[in-house]
Amino acid sequence: MKVVYEAANLIDAHLVRHALEAADIPVFLRGEQLLGGMGELPLFGVVAVCVPDLAWPQARAIVEAMPLGEAPQERDADDPGLAGEGWLPA
Repeated sequence: MKVVYEAANLIDAHLVRHALEAADIPVFLRGEQLLGGMGELPLFGVVAVCVPDLAWPQARAIVEAMPLGEAPQERDADDPGLAGEGWLPA
């Protein structure tokens, strides 16, 4: 097994896991059970998404295409896409 992604949090790890499983790549989350014991463990690099060695190149391409850790793009108030959503800005 090779690490294809070191997650900052459990949500990111599961997003990557589901994307890889949708591509029929088997996934193992290393360190998922350790998140409750942060007392003596490092805060970063605890959860890693691992895949079989042969599937690593395909898995890496999928992970790199995902918008992980990117800030959401701001939308312009004049964007016509906002009018149909039924939400008003606060």
